[in-house]
Order: sequence, then structure tokens, then C-alpha cells
Amino acid sequence: MNEGKITTLEKAVNILLHDGDSLTVGGIGVREPMAAVYEIIRQRKRDLTLITDSKMDSGCMLIGAGCIRKLESAYCWIGNVGSGINFRRAVEKGIPVKLEVEEYSNYTASLRFLAGAMDIPFMPTTSLLGSDLPNYNPQIKIISDAYEGKPVALVPAAKPDVAIIHVQRADKLGNGQIWGVTTNDINIARAAKKVILTCEELVPTSQIRKNPNMTAIPHYCVDAVVEVPYGSHPFFVTGHYWCDLPFRGDFMKSNDTHENFEKWLEEWVFGVEDFDRYLDKVGRDRLQKLTEMEHDNYRIEG
Repeated sequence: MNEGKITTLEKAVNILLHDGDSLTVGGIGVREPMAAVYEIIRQRKRDLTLITDSKMDSGCMLIGAGCIRKLESAYCWIGNVGSGINFRRAVEKGIPVKLEVEEYSNYTASLRFLAGAMDIPFMPTTSLLGSDLPNYNPQIKIISDAYEGKPVALVPAAKPDVAIIHVQRADKLGNGQIWGVTTNDINIARAAKKVILTCEELVPTSQIRKNPNMTAIPHYCVDAVVEVPYGSHPFFVTGHYWCDLPFRGDFMKSNDTHENFEKWLEEWVFGVEDFDRYLDKVGRDRLQKLTEMEHDNYRIEG
């Protein structure tokens, strides 16, 4: 049987993501590829540059685990004002790693992925002219436009070495379908040099072709496909399961000190063999309830 690009999460992360690479992970508050984030931490990847628009738990975990050396982003937090404690600790105290920050706005961080997807070196914008960001980020260039002579800001294209995106379903070729919010994932997949696609379920290509308009990530962008049910837990995935808010609350509380965060990692990342064992620890009954909550609200068949 031809397995196409199907592999395991351990192999995909081990083979495609290397120390020193630039990385982006898809989603924001929905479909963040948490199973892959746990695996990156478990494999102790180091000196990564995280390029993103904004990130919540996934970014905070990677920073707190010491995987990230540089962050190119608008912000990184968990969900409450002042809750980006791992991020602040890394910037202000160098714990566990001194974090270099290259700051953009949400909008211009998105423009960077658009430029990368179009394979052009930069994207112009006027939105940054009313902010102080150009004063603190030398990568933002102010020029006079060639037509009217007015000032315009340029932001560099983002072309990460690896992108990891979680979708609802995919086939063995790497065609990935998304419903609900897509965030910047469509452009991220085209901007990145290598793409790992994790999915809730693998389906035949014939099923993908029944709803081609839902194929947000085409196969020619993708290098590896991994089936990971509940792969975004504790976030929600539209049509599959709801957000595990109590779990996220406990995670946020663990960030109060680096020592407590390390204890959380020992219990939920290093203390389990793989993501399946993680789900066992979360509790299959609990996961089923999250599924039922989401199905009560929204479900797509086909």
C-alpha cells in the first residue's frame, strides 16, 4: 500500500525540524498544533526562531521549555492580560534562555507571511507609520514610494524553515481541509520551506475531492502528514471538540514560577511516552465530553 507522506509525529519532528531552524506553528486559540509542540519539547529542540503573528499556549510552552532563542511576533500570551509569564521571564531575566524579540503588529506579521507566500522580499504598509515599532525594529524600513513620494514602511518576507499546521482532515498526499477560522495558515503553508501537517483524521483522496473548496493546504506544499486525533488539545477544533478551559487554567497557574512550569512539563510532556499516553492521562471520558460539547454546536459531514 502506498502511504504517501504519512508518518509518525516523532519521525516528522526529528527529521524535518533541526536545532537552529526557524519555525512557525499554525492557528491561534484554535487548531494550534499542540501535539507537535509537545513533541518538539520532548525531543529538546534548541535555538529555534519562532516566527508568528501571535501565539498563545503553544508559544508560551516552547519559550518556557527553552526551545526558542528568538521570537518574531506581535505578542505571546495565554489568554488573560498579564499571563504571558514565560515570555516575560525569558525577556526580562533570561530564564530559561535569553529571548531576542523582533516585534511587529498583528497585521504586519501577517503581511510577512503573505510576502513569503508570494515569494517576494517584502510587503509595503502605511499602518506602521503611526507607531513606534520602526524605532525599535531595524528590520522595518521606511522609504518614499516610487509614485507619489509619500512615506511607506516595508516589512521583510517570512519564509520559515518549518511550518506545523493542524487541520480537520487530510489525505495521504497532504491535501489539508480546514473549516472555521483559517488564521494565516493558508499563507504560512506556501511561505514555509517544509510543512508538517497534523490532522484529526486521514480520509481517502476521493473524500477530499467531494469538497475541494475546503482544501486550504494543497499537497504540493506539504512534506509530512500525521494523523493525530485531539492534536490541538486543550484548544478547540471546529466540528470536532471544544476547548478544555480547566486544563488551560491549570497550565496558566503553573507558569507562576519557572520551577512550577518545569514540574508541569515533567508531568504532561516528559512524563508520558507520546501523545496517545498524554490523551490517556487527560482522560478519554473527558475528551469525549469535549467532543459532545462541540457536536452540539457544529458539525460538518461529507
